[in-house]
Amino acid sequence: MGTRIEEAAGLLRQAYGGTTIPPMRDLVGPNDADAAYDIQAFNTRHWLAAGRRVVGRKIGLTAEAVQKQLGVDQPDFGVLFADMQVADGGKLSPAKTIQAKAEGEVALVMGRPLAKPDATPEDVLAAAECAVAAIEIVDSRIADWKITFADTVADNGSSAFFVLGGARKPLQGLDLRTCGMALEVNGKVVSLGAGVAALGHPLNAAAWLARTLAQRGEPLQAGDVVLTGALGPMVTLVPGDRVKVEIGGLGAAGFTFAE
Repeated sequence: MGTRIEEAAGLLRQAYGGTTIPPMRDLVGPNDADAAYDIQAFNTRHWLAAGRRVVGRKIGLTAEAVQKQLGVDQPDFGVLFADMQVADGGKLSPAKTIQAKAEGEVALVMGRPLAKPDATPEDVLAAAECAVAAIEIVDSRIADWKITFADTVADNGSSAFFVLGGARKPLQGLDLRTCGMALEVNGKVVSLGAGVAALGHPLNAAAWLARTLAQRGEPLQAGDVVLTGALGPMVTLVPGDRVKVEIGGLGAAGFTFAE
């Protein structure tokens, strides 16, 4: 298994050069979560050794419909590195992606560590410093997005880049469950949703992540960014697109998909 983990991890790293790879079913079973997270962790260690810096986590597969599509009953997570952040209002070069899509999300910024293996949404509320409107730019190193659960987990949660809005809102008094989300591309609304799409509440999603990471001995730290999951359908990007998200109570975030 160790050899297969290293082989799969190497194939995924090579794909960051701009070419996709077939689904990894010959190396890891479609629902083999342990092997998939081992692959993700192998590459995380590789990138840390190369000088990249972890700044948080992303949560994926928070929508029940997507879980059913992939035959799983749980979300997944990936690692956010500092070099994945795109400035609000900035540009992201399409050449840095392969088959990029955008999602509107609620992001949390942790004010203190949360290392409880039984963490609740109330624990997240107490530990989080603020909430921020966010866009996640997801991508897949797997050809044509033909992913299984193991494919997306091994591929760092199909992560690529993220944008955080300029307004940081204290969580007290925010209605993150029913807050509306509108994602626009070139001034046209292309995706709608609400906070309830993220496991019923973004704090539910963040609590799941906190429990999962604590049980793995990798708890959330102060300052960590947590992308809590898509609030509406993801949207395929093409070069030149101007992308903006607005989330009720949190404000807006945006970027241009261009050189």
